[in-house]
Amino acid sequence: MSYSPPPGAPRARIPGPQQRPPASPRIRAGLWRRCLGGGLALWALTALVTFATRNTALLPTLILLGSFLTPVVFVLWAYERHGRDLGVDVIPGCFLTGGTLGVLGASAMEHRLLHPSLWMFVGVGLIEEAAKLGALMFVLRRRTRLRGRRAGLVLGATVGFGFAALESAGYAFGAVVSTDGVDLRALLETELLRGVLAPFGHGLWTAIAGGALLACRRPDGRFRCAAPVVGTFLGVSLLHALWDSTHGIAIWLVARLTTSGLDGRLFAEGYIPRPTAEQEHLFAFFSIGGTALLALLGTAWVRASARRDPSWRNTP
Repeated sequence: MSYSPPPGAPRARIPGPQQRPPASPRIRAGLWRRCLGGGLALWALTALVTFATRNTALLPTLILLGSFLTPVVFVLWAYERHGRDLGVDVIPGCFLTGGTLGVLGASAMEHRLLHPSLWMFVGVGLIEEAAKLGALMFVLRRRTRLRGRRAGLVLGATVGFGFAALESAGYAFGAVVSTDGVDLRALLETELLRGVLAPFGHGLWTAIAGGALLACRRPDGRFRCAAPVVGTFLGVSLLHALWDSTHGIAIWLVARLTTSGLDGRLFAEGYIPRPTAEQEHLFAFFSIGGTALLALLGTAWVRASARRDPSWRNTP
């Protein structure tokens, strides 16, 4: 015999599949545009006030705004366009934890393993890309559901941009401190240059490598050191090494075209003593042209990798 409660009595809520779990926090569409506009305005205002007052207490604000603005904007864009189903909670972990572990691991290995040589930048590329991939694997070690090429592209880019933001802050701090005191112009030039180039560097390379890594991840969450992962890692490491070597390659090409003999000390010093106007123009052409070519190659590679994932165009 069934029991029915008397009229007016509170009914117990029976848990079951009909009750939806609480919704996870969402990022508003178009937030990356507002972040870009507001961030640029704040950075410009901070630079103006710093120049006007010469208040060194504002330098950390200027450095952090300039170093983190571009990486954060691109991470928001990637999440909004292609990663909403990955969960917003994984983004800060990849950006902050992954980026920090990548910087620390790369710094420790470079200090122990690298010495000035012709192949130094090859070692830098291998070490930094390995450190970022290791950091991505550490952050995602317990998130077994996160696999597939699209997830790897988005989360790999997030780790890479976190690495780029912290690295840019270090370079900016090094540029502002000189033997003559605080050099604000060098700081602004460094932040502008690295801000413009940031989308084509660490974020792009780690996105490509992360896509290959998570595309080969097992359903139980274990990472596989498969041939596509190793080949992609070596490819992005080479791209990274060429990017870092652009300055030296440009000097070498200028010396080959404008001088009869090549002095080994030229490459050790990293500059051409008393360059002519022709040499300056050639150096600018080869340096900027090489950087642009590598940026195009990296962009084409990440687009080709994205097309291999059928879910890329159907993301929420």
